[in-house]
Amino acid sequence: MAEFGDLLARVTGFDWDGGNAAKNEERHGVIVSEAEQVFFNRPVLLAEDAAHSRHEHRYQLLGRTDDDRFLSIIFTVRRDLVRVISARAMSRKERSFYAKVPFEPR
Repeated sequence: MAEFGDLLARVTGFDWDGGNAAKNEERHGVIVSEAEQVFFNRPVLLAEDAAHSRHEHRYQLLGRTDDDRFLSIIFTVRRDLVRVISARAMSRKERSFYAKVPFEPR
């Protein structure tokens, strides 16, 4: 597992591709602000997405929105910006895995 704090230590913001933002909202009902909230709420689980990291390192983040919506985020870091590739509701398997993470109050 990648270390979340180490990975995002140099990040200064988000870089949204209009197509990805629209796709996430249309297909998965996840708006930009919800996806960004997951990066700031705890707990989170971060894993490398090796299967899709051919040209750049990609990561999967499991976490919650401010309204306790459980999301799975696929992203990369380009320069000093997080670029969200996909944001969707967690699958049952992801949610079960996430539920085992020790809870830390926000």
